[in-house]
Amino acid sequence: MQTLLESARTTLVLLFLFYSSWSDWRTREVSNSVWILFAPPAFALTFTELFLFEQSQLPFYGLSFGLTAAFAIILFYSGGFGGADAKALMCMALALPFYPEQLFTPLSGQNSPISQMFFPMSVFSNSVLFAAAAAVYILLRNVVWRWRTGKELFGKGYESESLGKRILVLITGYKIPIDKLKQKWHLYPLEDVEEETCKQKLVIIPKDEERNAIVERLAKAAEAGKIQKNVWATPGLPMLIFITAGLIAALFFGDIIWVCIRFLLR
Repeated sequence: MQTLLESARTTLVLLFLFYSSWSDWRTREVSNSVWILFAPPAFALTFTELFLFEQSQLPFYGLSFGLTAAFAIILFYSGGFGGADAKALMCMALALPFYPEQLFTPLSGQNSPISQMFFPMSVFSNSVLFAAAAAVYILLRNVVWRWRTGKELFGKGYESESLGKRILVLITGYKIPIDKLKQKWHLYPLEDVEEETCKQKLVIIPKDEERNAIVERLAKAAEAGKIQKNVWATPGLPMLIFITAGLIAALFFGDIIWVCIRFLLR
């Protein structure tokens, strides 16, 4: 019975995360109804299992959810997380507060203490690593583009931009023709241009409500020959995809950071 409940909890999390990742990828939005449907059964299944088989773990269940929720809310209000990402992490804490040891044994061997008591945090750390790997890919893509075209990544018009901003743009976006940016709604401009002076500036955190206006300004400036036709843009990969990948890695492999630390300390 306990294994059945744990299987149901794990399946529930995977199904909702797969759907929310797909929705986020297709529309860059996840309906609140997803989390309204996710949270009640997640809590009911976990509470039932702990009440029937491991009542001593109930306080730790509350602690795991509380810390995860606080962490997710802090990340959301600091701009590091989207609303859907924070809700996904909190719902996961309701369903899988601890590593599901009845179902899985990590390929890495011993589970990390964090996975055993605060499993969503292991999932989050894995997702951050996957997001960092995507940044490495984007950086390499920019290097190849520079070598293949012979064009400067930051030519005239970006002289006033700081080195820090340039580095952030290099690992989060790449150069594309303005026409492609207009057609691909999921691409967000990482630069803007002043209409009067045509001075270019980098945009580190693109916002949905500003996208179309910025694209129009860039298109007008490019058509007038005042800026290059290749501009900086980002695919804005949804964090939910990395969270889902982080969950799968945590279930089958374990806490990647913990594995790396153990390897280095040997």
